[in-house]
Amino acid sequence: MLLAIDCGNTNVVFAVFDGEDMRGQWRAATKTDRTADEYGVWLTQLLERDGLKPEAVTHAIIASVVPDKNFDLRKLCENYFNCKPKFIGDADLDLGATVRVDNPREVGADRVINAVAAHAAYKGPLIVIDFGTATTFDVVDAQGAYCGGCIAPGINLSMEALHMATAQLPRLPVVHPGNAPVIGTTTVAAMTSGVFWGYIGLIEGLVTRIKAERGEAMRVVATGGLAPLFAQATTVIEDIDADLTLRGLQLVHKRNSK
Repeated sequence: MLLAIDCGNTNVVFAVFDGEDMRGQWRAATKTDRTADEYGVWLTQLLERDGLKPEAVTHAIIASVVPDKNFDLRKLCENYFNCKPKFIGDADLDLGATVRVDNPREVGADRVINAVAAHAAYKGPLIVIDFGTATTFDVVDAQGAYCGGCIAPGINLSMEALHMATAQLPRLPVVHPGNAPVIGTTTVAAMTSGVFWGYIGLIEGLVTRIKAERGEAMRVVATGGLAPLFAQATTVIEDIDADLTLRGLQLVHKRNSK
């Protein structure tokens, strides 16, 4: 079986694949001081709880945007699963996709993997929106090439910055304002409306500008934990794919195992 690891700035997501079948998925907060042994004890217990034998894991692949975690994740794979992991970005790894940007090594591993998985599932041309610590808008052409995109602050990051940088504005969760007026008559209502509908404006505005710049119809696919929240409030998002990055890792591993 394959252990796929998606290490982001907020969470590390672990998944086990048996062929193309995802057998389990687990999430931990990204902490730079968490050791390989801490991950190993935690993950092996979860595998066994879900009826999976840790020794059945024979391969691993990692997409990481947190370089400080790479050593511990590598040691996790070597010490607890007796395998040497592949990393997205390794020079000898065939992604099966062309990266058409000025400096391909600058592109986050998750963004490239999302492009691979999205093209495999939806063809193209595509806009892939990933709602993570940052919100990324990535362009995939009809041939599956990654063509660049846009990076904006994630909405949780924006909410936290609003609270931290002001003396009187509270820390709030991200929620849909429902049928409440856009014009808030309390501080909480004004913040909820401004951040949520402002973010919808960001999504719709960037999608419209990307399509106009490309001069073609493009399907919009969203992933990340907050994708369903925003998809219900705008018509520009056509598909929600929660496991896009993990499936991209499985696809790249399969391509490099032949």
